[in-house]
Amino acid sequence: MDEEVKDESLHQETLLSNNKIQEEDRDIHDWFRFVLSYPPHLVKHYLDEFGAEPGMTLLDPFCGTGTTLVEGKKQGLNVLGLEANDYCQFASKTKLEWNIDTNSVQLAANEILENAILVLSEIGIKAPSKGDWDEKTPAGLLEFNEGEKKLTIKNGISPFPLHKILILRNLINKSDFAHSIKNILLLGLSTTALKSSNIRFGPEVGVSKKRKLDAPVFNIWIEKILQMSNDVENVENNPNLKSRILSGDCREIGNLLKGEEVDFVITSPPYPNEKDYTRTVRLESVLLGFITSREDLRRIKTGLLCSNTRAVYKVDNDDEWIKDHEEINRIADEIEARRIELGKTSGFEKLYARVTRLYFGGMKRHLSSLKSILKPGAKLAYVVGDQQSYFRIMIRTGELLGDIAEELGYTVHRIDLFRSRWSTVTREWLREEVLVMEYNPN
Repeated sequence: MDEEVKDESLHQETLLSNNKIQEEDRDIHDWFRFVLSYPPHLVKHYLDEFGAEPGMTLLDPFCGTGTTLVEGKKQGLNVLGLEANDYCQFASKTKLEWNIDTNSVQLAANEILENAILVLSEIGIKAPSKGDWDEKTPAGLLEFNEGEKKLTIKNGISPFPLHKILILRNLINKSDFAHSIKNILLLGLSTTALKSSNIRFGPEVGVSKKRKLDAPVFNIWIEKILQMSNDVENVENNPNLKSRILSGDCREIGNLLKGEEVDFVITSPPYPNEKDYTRTVRLESVLLGFITSREDLRRIKTGLLCSNTRAVYKVDNDDEWIKDHEEINRIADEIEARRIELGKTSGFEKLYARVTRLYFGGMKRHLSSLKSILKPGAKLAYVVGDQQSYFRIMIRTGELLGDIAEELGYTVHRIDLFRSRWSTVTREWLREEVLVMEYNPN
């Protein structure tokens, strides 16, 4: 790390430089979080700086699994979210369901567990497995159907843990519990599936070399449900607060949330790299039935901001929005020139320059559409990161987005260093930053 970046990092407040989720933040947030997502205390920091008061409205247009929304609700704010990935939207909505009878949740979970043990005994196992590693797995196990298998990551979860997961899923789906209770049971199950799987996060999603042939699925699940129930009891639920999450494309946010008036935006859009965000929650999405076909997957991808080559379609034209932006076009041209120089000819590599233009064009569409629902003086914080995924050509995401925002009439106050990430490919430190802005219409 060069001295300037090192000094800047050292002078950041401890609140921001510590990325780990703090113990006092775990309630609700810990139900499900993306790997390397920003911590709840970052949201609280900017809400404090922005002067947020109870009853004001906070928006996250890329709400993911709800970190901003949950923290905003904890701080007494009305919260709005937008998310194009169905599973992530489900997770966020469930994490905001605090008006629930926790005793009923625990009774329902115990009933499901008792029935699951009976189903498990049908293949000769009289009690839940303790998760011992064993090369032998019983015959007659439940498994994903052929369509589901094609959509999941190969060897992402071993047969015996999957069998137990599917027993629980089927019993929950067939139950007549209240919708809100089912949601908690299913969210707990999806996190249990991930913990019982062979999936690792790397920077990319992959399969661990040391695979779990078994896992204590039932124990993990019931403990998760107990934790979730306890969390609901620990938070203060204000029934007068509004919590609303819509499924939709961030580039059409003004139309989707027409009539809303937003005081604050705290969010983290995708970064321009080769990370396919649908793979991050693919196992969970297939397990809960949010993705059942390639058509479902395509539908989700077309509603996402284009940030990787696997989400490029012929009809995409967001690049038109930045056709006159000299620096973005210079970077895209440099990426293409490097591809030619290196003799790279794969279909994906040929799209790197196009993705770069589509990404920033899509972000300009988003920021333009967003203006119609912002109150005068609205404060915004966008967590973004520098990237070198495309032939090691540096993309200063925060600076470029700040330039685009100013073109659209936003005032960029500053760019804070949030954290630095070590790139194993380029052997360099990459900055993750918070772009702090304000919007006052002319």
